[in-house]
Amino acid sequence: MKINEVEAVVGITKKNIRFYEEQGLLKPDRNGENGYRVYSQKDVDILQRIKLMRKLGVSLEEIRKMQTGTYTVGDGMRRHLVTLEREQENLQRSMELCRQMQSRTERLDQLPARQILEQMEAMEAEGVRFSDHQDRDILRRITAPVLAASCMVLLMALLAGIMLWAYAADPVNAPPLPLMLVLAALPLCVCVGVLYALCQRIREIRKGEMDDAKQY
Repeated sequence: MKINEVEAVVGITKKNIRFYEEQGLLKPDRNGENGYRVYSQKDVDILQRIKLMRKLGVSLEEIRKMQTGTYTVGDGMRRHLVTLEREQENLQRSMELCRQMQSRTERLDQLPARQILEQMEAMEAEGVRFSDHQDRDILRRITAPVLAASCMVLLMALLAGIMLWAYAADPVNAPPLPLMLVLAALPLCVCVGVLYALCQRIREIRKGEMDDAKQY
């Protein structure tokens, strides 16, 4: 089965399917001739389970633990219920604050935001959270590419530094300076490319994949 067929059957975008593969939640076989992914009914079943869990608001890490057998479904649901109850309490407190503000008649540019923010900070000190809980998933997604890009940039910068040091240490036997500068510039160009790709990846995670993942 091709990815387009899986997308139609399960109702999950190709971007999300590939993302779940990157996260290790799905491992389709590869065609030995062309290397293309080949999805089986087992993969479709896995994606349907992932879709179910995401629709319930279960985090990727909790899904992974249920997949590996660290938790049973019951264990995962009990843990998720605790999270939902905490979120419900946070939501109730947020609703109370909104109800207090619904009678205000001033425009936004006249709103005494500092006073309300102080009230929210007091509520947060009591354990209330106003931020989106899915921010944690964004952080996890960003961590891996940032670490990989950092290692690559350090490696390429070190390589360029070694080239320049070698020329400075023995300029007589070293290749001509213009050639050395070109050779040293190649790793630096790789660094620029890696950093650009990292920025694009982070932008995709924040705007694209997260928007899709919120649907599941």
